[in-house]
Amino acid sequence: MEPQLLHSVTDGVATVVIHHPAKRNAMTAGMWKALPPLLDALAADPAVRALVLTGEGRTFCAGADISTLRGSPQRAQTLAVLAEEALAAFPKPTLAAIRGHCVGGGSQLAAACDLRFAEEGALFGVTPAKLGIVYPSSSTRRLVSLVGPGTAKYLLFSGELIDAERALRTGLADEVLPEGELGKRVAEFTRLLVARSQLTQAAAKEFANGRTDRDTYWAEQARGSGDTAEGVAAFLERRQPRFTWTTSPTSG
Repeated sequence: MEPQLLHSVTDGVATVVIHHPAKRNAMTAGMWKALPPLLDALAADPAVRALVLTGEGRTFCAGADISTLRGSPQRAQTLAVLAEEALAAFPKPTLAAIRGHCVGGGSQLAAACDLRFAEEGALFGVTPAKLGIVYPSSSTRRLVSLVGPGTAKYLLFSGELIDAERALRTGLADEVLPEGELGKRVAEFTRLLVARSQLTQAAAKEFANGRTDRDTYWAEQARGSGDTAEGVAAFLERRQPRFTWTTSPTSG
């Protein structure tokens, strides 16, 4: 099978799989280009309430396919940044499920997700210093916001890999699971996400990402949605809420 991004939607959760096992799921130029339109289609699908990004088999993503850097490194980097930004802008919760190597462009994609769950034994690295590449400013800022300037500089200056436990301590990972438990935990957690209010999630994602001009918009959405009344009623009646507000192409 050619290097590609595979996807499926089950029970409200879209799963995107980085599939290039011959090169530890390294991202080709075609894969970088394919990610933004795929994300646009999944964002517009009302059946999708959360998204999981993962890699085929035992590796998340070993970075960019280095052979693609020989011709035009700048073009390859531009494609990677566009894919990263599209993932960061996805309007619904996103989670990276990480096994094995999460390096270079793989870490770039993982950092663009809202959450990162990793399996014990996973390795993280940001490796442009090994290739003489200037890491994009937007990617650097995103990394700093996750791990702080000290750890970001350690990763960027050295290109060294860190293990899952250190990633957890520094904020690069949100949970670390024993071997064999990652899939179960991701399924369990995404079921929880699907059951929660999309209104709360969408507003929280914008606010957490630093947007400051939409308080009035989200207050109006809350008043018109009925989600608050439903949530309170469900709590008092000791039942699961049936939230109805959904993201739309015009809500971003």
